[in-house]
Amino acid sequence: MDPIDHYDDLEIRSPDQRLDEQFAALPGLISLAKSSTAHFGRLLEGVDPDSVIDPAALARLPVTRKSDLIRLQKEAPPFGGLVTDWGGIGRILQSPGPINDPEGARTGFWRLGRALYAAGFRRGDMVQNCFSYHFTPGGWIFDDACRALGCPVFPAGVGNTEQQVQALAGLSVVGYVGTPSFLRIILDKARDMGVALPGLKKGLVSGEAYLPPQRAAFRDAGIDVHQCYASADLGLIAYESPGPDGAVEGMILDEAVIVEIVRPGTGDPVPEGEVGEVVVTAFTPEYPLIRFATGDLSAVLPGRSPCGRTNTRIKGWMGRADQTTKVKGMFVHPEQVAEVLKRFPTIDKGRLVVAHDDASADVMTLRCVAPGGDEALAARIGEALQAVTKLRGHVTFVTEGDLPNDGKVIEDTRRYG
Repeated sequence: MDPIDHYDDLEIRSPDQRLDEQFAALPGLISLAKSSTAHFGRLLEGVDPDSVIDPAALARLPVTRKSDLIRLQKEAPPFGGLVTDWGGIGRILQSPGPINDPEGARTGFWRLGRALYAAGFRRGDMVQNCFSYHFTPGGWIFDDACRALGCPVFPAGVGNTEQQVQALAGLSVVGYVGTPSFLRIILDKARDMGVALPGLKKGLVSGEAYLPPQRAAFRDAGIDVHQCYASADLGLIAYESPGPDGAVEGMILDEAVIVEIVRPGTGDPVPEGEVGEVVVTAFTPEYPLIRFATGDLSAVLPGRSPCGRTNTRIKGWMGRADQTTKVKGMFVHPEQVAEVLKRFPTIDKGRLVVAHDDASADVMTLRCVAPGGDEALAARIGEALQAVTKLRGHVTFVTEGDLPNDGKVIEDTRRYG
């Protein structure tokens, strides 16, 4: 593939060159993290940064888990002793948990411009950003990507589907960014309104599973939609890149991260192809995360992408290694479910079930054992669930025998592929 079709030449380095250059830079990142953050100063005490020069040496370092951030941030607010330079932080955002997320002041901090480019976005393309700009980082992450690539942004956020359709049509929007389920809702609303969207040709989705029926439906509507894997902690981790025939297999790793697939609950790398937990080291000087265990599951794919990019491919997001799960682009933690349940002394036991509805959209149902529970109590529990998780959910009452005695408070029944 001609180099003009790539975001930059980093994407077409030889694998050996990439490995050499990343591990040549890694000791400096570790040294910065040790000297400038309280957390890594403690965690990596006794580690000589100059000794971490290959994957085996990196694998010997301890991991920091995403689930640790809530505790760390309570002990040392707002970022748990992980930010190196307060002057380099532009915004403080918040994900469910709650987890505070720093956004760097520089353009391109989240690095998603690379994913937009691979999805076919180009300078001057008008983009409708349908991630939320309120509290959570999603809207800002993709806004930053569009600005880095030179794409004008309409900050639409979520909801208001009629206005979304009107904006798409009136502004001659070329590209959509948001969750795949919300794009389907918008397209259904446009059909109901009798509004054509001939200008909408491309999309980049994230935040939830992107299912084959959704991809096919968008293709039938004339929209070429790809996905990326990113988080508020790390920015871009991996992204889809279609080959010359438009086919996509897996996701290509971003150039500014080192990704390991490890056995869940450990820091031990698994053999290529085996499913394990995604552990990421991110070259982000303002917020350097060394061996950050995401709690997400994935696996390395063999071979090289036919698109011409040379970095490692992974299968993409394959679920969670722990009970924490992602619903409509937002994480829901077991601690949040426990918080809802303890607000109602009449609830003996509860379990949050996450499923797909007939349109492949995420649906939450809190199943509660609460003798004498009625509609009024269900309504109050539902309000508490939304207040704590920032997501709407159903509430149903069941008997003790309906909930397995397995210690789970979150059950994810969704299927991916």
